[in-house]
Amino acid sequence: MPTLFRNGRIYCPGVQDASALFVEDGTITWIGTEDGIGQHAGAAVVDLNAAFVTPAFVDAHVHTTATGLGVVGLSLVSARSLAEALDLIERAARANRGRPLLGGEWDETDWPEHRPPTSAELDRAAYGGSVYLARVDVHSAVVSSSLAATTPGLAGLPGYRADGWMSRTAHDAVRTSAQAALTTSQIREAQLAALHAAAALGIACVHEMGGPAISSESDLTALLRLAEDEAVPEVIGYWGELGAVEKARELGAVGAAGDLFCDGSLGSHTAALSEPYADMPDTTGMLRFDTAEIAEHVLACNTAGLQAGFHAIGDAAIDQLLDAFDIVTASSTPNMCVHLHAWRRLA
Repeated sequence: MPTLFRNGRIYCPGVQDASALFVEDGTITWIGTEDGIGQHAGAAVVDLNAAFVTPAFVDAHVHTTATGLGVVGLSLVSARSLAEALDLIERAARANRGRPLLGGEWDETDWPEHRPPTSAELDRAAYGGSVYLARVDVHSAVVSSSLAATTPGLAGLPGYRADGWMSRTAHDAVRTSAQAALTTSQIREAQLAALHAAAALGIACVHEMGGPAISSESDLTALLRLAEDEAVPEVIGYWGELGAVEKARELGAVGAAGDLFCDGSLGSHTAALSEPYADMPDTTGMLRFDTAEIAEHVLACNTAGLQAGFHAIGDAAIDQLLDAFDIVTASSTPNMCVHLHAWRRLA
């Protein structure tokens, strides 16, 4: 039914003080002021009550399942201390009735204890259950003893800590173990929760940053199917795995890009810096790949006509990417995309 939306504050370059719009067959055919609404007499009318109207938003960096687990699972974003976090964990464990507990969003920097829970504390709070709780930057996590025990070779991986706080490759491994425990219905529930939350915020399209360390192949394909079958925001998929151009194409991704981690994050002290961290002077973070490998990946993406892109936070990681691009441009002129979240050096 043709509908006139009026009495709003409409963002429309070229139409000053726009307050009304007309929609017919799902298409906006007119935007103007109250003076012009008479031409649409007889249409259904919706009073916007001075609401602000803009084009829909696009979220260009999403981990849909992980985001959904924060919606339907355990979020520690409200915890103001370690004690509060442990209390929330215990309540969630009781409600979960022994099922694996996944969530996160904790940040120890503002807690009076200045540390996250240990595996022993998680074991007590969760009554021995499996627990995976990602830090707010999602580049490290704390895990229970039972989850650590189900991750083969964990103690020998970079980033392993006996107290249960995992980063680097150890974090990749425990996250994979935690996600493997999710059922198909749990994944679907989380994905729907994330996409419905996005829609409620006015987001009409999300870019899913999939990859072997942060989700899974089945997670990405299930999400793309879900977006086709349900009335949810559009999903554009990326697969961030070095040297996996053909796999990205087979999975339905538009690029072998996104969260293809050249380094980690500042909060987890894994972003690659040229100088040591001020609050952890024994580390400069980490680089995951050789420069030549990055250059080879970009060339492969360019040849295949797929978008290339990377996660790079620290100045050393960005310098490495620039060196790789120098190698590429010396031999060709590719259409490259660099996916950089943000970066800064710590004094």
